[in-house]
Amino acid sequence: MTHPKPNALPWLLLSVVVIALDQLSKWWALTGLQPGVPHPVIPGFLNWTLTFNPGAAFSFLAMSGGWQRWFFVVLAIVISAVLVVWLARTARRDWRTALPLALIIGGALGNLIDRLHAAQVTDFIDVYYRNWHYPVFNIADCGVTVGAVILVVFGLFGGTEKGGVR
Repeated sequence: MTHPKPNALPWLLLSVVVIALDQLSKWWALTGLQPGVPHPVIPGFLNWTLTFNPGAAFSFLAMSGGWQRWFFVVLAIVISAVLVVWLARTARRDWRTALPLALIIGGALGNLIDRLHAAQVTDFIDVYYRNWHYPVFNIADCGVTVGAVILVVFGLFGGTEKGGVR
């Protein structure tokens, strides 16, 4: 009788951490900041500025009349489900795959909670230089972005470990 190899599903604990940090930080922003009023953290570089986004990254589809809420809800559920299946098929020791997938899942579900609860995503991290401002974002966005970048980098440049196994 063969025993199945342990899968990477325990990495979902990292997703839970991302969701918790995201929701706690958004609660802090909602209770401690006024919408649109910058609070300098690192003058000339970083403010806490509470904003709300009914769209996606860079306010994509923000002014689309409301249907986009359910589009992004379904998209987050489908993508998260696909990534959970991918984790289930990934060896537990394959952190190069598991780490970014867990970050993406946590970020997607963090923003999903906002969409279900308030029909918009709470953002508050405002990175800027002089008059240029990057779109305001949140911890969930960081999880998705960092996870996606790591997945691409490891996919392109990760190589293999000793013995040809990742």
